[in-house]
Amino acid sequence: MQRLRLKADGRIVELRDGREIPLAPAMAPDAPSMETDTVPGVRDLRRRAQLTQIEFAARLGVPVDTIRNWEQGKRLPRGPARALLTVIAHAPETAFAALEGRRA
Repeated sequence: MQRLRLKADGRIVELRDGREIPLAPAMAPDAPSMETDTVPGVRDLRRRAQLTQIEFAARLGVPVDTIRNWEQGKRLPRGPARALLTVIAHAPETAFAALEGRRA
C-alpha cells in the first residue's frame, strides 16, 4: 500500500522507509503553476480515468459545476483539491480506492 503525505506547501510526497519522496518534481520558479494558469489537466485526468464529469465529480465529492469550472478555466483547483488531483495524476487507482474507502 502506498503512503502519501500532503505537505504544508501543497507538495505531495510518498513515504518509503521513513523517507519522503516527491511524487512530482519541483516546478521551476518561472514555470506556470496551477494558480496562475488554466488547468487543462483536469479534463485529461478525467478522460484518462474514463469518467464523465458527473462520475468524476461524484468520486471526488465535489459538485459537477466545480469540475466544469476547472475544465473551462473559470476557476482553479486550490489547496486540498489541487493536492488530490496531483495524487490522481500519479496514482489514480490508489486515489480512487482511498476515496471509496477500500484498499488499492
